[in-house]
Amino acid sequence: MTTSAGGKVVLLVGEGNFSYSAAMSCVIALGTDDIIRVSDDITKGNDDITKGNVDITRRTYSRITATCLQTREEALRHNGCARNIHTIIHTGGEVLFEVDCTRLLDCLPGRQFDCVIFNFPHCGRKSGVKKNRLLLKHFFLSCVEVLKGEGEVLVSLCNGQGGTPADRPMREWHNSWQVIAMAAEAGLILNEVRPFDWVKLEGYQSTGYRSQDKGFLVELGLTHVFSRNVLSSTPQRKEMTQHSLGELALTYHIPAELSNYIDRGFLSTSSVHPVRLVQDFLVQALEVEWLVSIVAEPLPLLIRSSPQRLKACCPDMLDTSAHCYWLHPTHTPSEALKHTHTLDDLLTDTHIGCPTGGEGEEDGEGEEDGEGEEDGEGEEDGEGDGYVLRPSLLPQMEEILREKAKQREERKEVLLGASGLVLQRVPIGPWALPAFHQLLLRGPGPKASQPIPALGQSLKRLLAPYGVCQADEQGLVWLTAKPMGRLGWLWADDVTDDITVCLNLDLLASLLYSIPDWRLLWSPDHRFLSQFLHRPFPGQPFRPFSLFPLSFVYDISFWAGPDWHEAEFHALVRKASGETVEDMTLIDTYIPNTHTDLRKISYCYRLTYRSHTHALSHTHALKLHTQLQSLLSTCMHLIVR
Repeated sequence: MTTSAGGKVVLLVGEGNFSYSAAMSCVIALGTDDIIRVSDDITKGNDDITKGNVDITRRTYSRITATCLQTREEALRHNGCARNIHTIIHTGGEVLFEVDCTRLLDCLPGRQFDCVIFNFPHCGRKSGVKKNRLLLKHFFLSCVEVLKGEGEVLVSLCNGQGGTPADRPMREWHNSWQVIAMAAEAGLILNEVRPFDWVKLEGYQSTGYRSQDKGFLVELGLTHVFSRNVLSSTPQRKEMTQHSLGELALTYHIPAELSNYIDRGFLSTSSVHPVRLVQDFLVQALEVEWLVSIVAEPLPLLIRSSPQRLKACCPDMLDTSAHCYWLHPTHTPSEALKHTHTLDDLLTDTHIGCPTGGEGEEDGEGEEDGEGEEDGEGEEDGEGDGYVLRPSLLPQMEEILREKAKQREERKEVLLGASGLVLQRVPIGPWALPAFHQLLLRGPGPKASQPIPALGQSLKRLLAPYGVCQADEQGLVWLTAKPMGRLGWLWADDVTDDITVCLNLDLLASLLYSIPDWRLLWSPDHRFLSQFLHRPFPGQPFRPFSLFPLSFVYDISFWAGPDWHEAEFHALVRKASGETVEDMTLIDTYIPNTHTDLRKISYCYRLTYRSHTHALSHTHALKLHTQLQSLLSTCMHLIVR
């Protein structure tokens, strides 16, 4: 419902004497919206509270629809009610009676609003917190039925009732109204928390409990601003992604848990995504002391390699068989079929695993028999190779350097760079990324006796202000920071004297812009990217658009046989939960004593569900967990306890 002048309409529910609506009508009539758009966001500037969004969009309201649950006769018994109703109508608003805030669609059929306001909701009498929670829940569920797509919901509560860190003091969770949890049931996220600015509301008087004109204590009240979240898509297997590998064209399937990370364009030239901003920041800073050349051409996501070859060129990867996404083609198209686009004529099935018959063949007997030279000869002919979604840019960097050597290009003291998406099968954890953008620098560097310390000092001066430290371990110089852990590494090749720098741009972006969760980097919500449109310099903190996201913890237990692979379990959890599982920990195992069950082991995992990008309610989290239990039985053939 938008006025002809292009303004927006606000709905007020649960009014008592209509004094708030009358005061707001007067402000709108004067051409300002100070009552709704209060600049004092109490979450701004507090180190211990996540900052909220302030004035991302300027709100301009032109008409009010004020409603109350009571009949007209009951409402007019309040002091000043008749005068307030006259003010609302005289300034172009409307007043409706007997409107139930938990049945708004029935009471206001066919109407849509840009903003819905509910001040100090209460069930009446000395109702307990449970009844008031239900009131909020049913209000939110009803509210979204009459709320426009980008509309807002404002709920003002007395200090302590909301149960958020913005309350001073904060009540125990069980003794609060749990306003975030109730809003999440309707798919709403908390964007801001502001003081209830009653001082500007000339003539406002709360009717209080049972509408007896005994007002609430509004001086320390808080206004909670909610909006809809942008729904994330359910992970689906990408069916026809094609890359060129030399003269060979392949079409293959992307695993479902990785589908939302493919072809996002975060590192494109025109991108303002924080990973691109961090890359530019690093390269420009290093160019002051070093010659840096970044490869402009995009590198294919699918490469051909083997676990041994990956391990040889990726010193930071300990298990290239288990921690990589190996794809086994069942059909390779012939030359005649190269340019066809029919799925039946191309590769129609892939699966993940080791590139040969099994892990035992790849990592067991072959290594014990010392077949290093034979493996090297086989690799020249491509024997034993498989197709893998690149876990690092290092193999492709090696190929680039080999091509330059074949062309007899003179190697100058230049750091050759490349960046792109890499994919790794890592266990679920708060800062364990299955997909991230990597910046790789490789070259002889300047003629110095100690290039690693020199380059390390350059990075240290650049990143130390953000809490990055350096530590020597396993022959590498690691860059670390809390709470992320390892952000990258430096390495010097004793044979070629080359130096290599490998950096995780996603973790660095999270650190440099104070992004609380790496999954926010992949959010489709425009409110994320809008904060980087003006290319802020690193150090300017990101303002979360979802404040105080709730977490839900569930345990899952099952029996598994000898063919059990934990990596497959983690992949299934990622797919089933849509990356809402923030952490997963093995808390118990049990081996039975009976002879009949010697081959089965019971595992118990603890899963923590939380989302910084969209509303996650208790109902939704439980549904996801129940769905996961079902998938364990149907997909992995495990016996859920």
